[in-house]
Amino acid sequence: MADSIQIQLRKGALDLCVLAVLSRGESYGYEIASTLVAAVGMGEGTIYPLMRRMQNEGLVATRIVESSSGPPRKYYRLTPLGRTVFETHRSDWRSFADAVNKLVEVT
Repeated sequence: MADSIQIQLRKGALDLCVLAVLSRGESYGYEIASTLVAAVGMGEGTIYPLMRRMQNEGLVATRIVESSSGPPRKYYRLTPLGRTVFETHRSDWRSFADAVNKLVEVT
């Protein structure tokens, strides 16, 4: 059961995590996935469908860059809408996390 709760928490926060990574600057898919694997345990398989959805929603823009060490890389960056959504989600997350932390604290 604990694994199920962790998975659901990660999925619920994944959009915010991707937006947070991109708020620091543009990044390519594998780099985003690696960052999220290290930070919250979400892998590459979940990132690409999410990135396509975010692109379709106008939250991220892309550009293709040729790579000397392999195939071209697709770089993602926040759009102005994506930055606005990130700021809103970040504020909402902080309020939610503070409320949950107060509930689960042992007195």
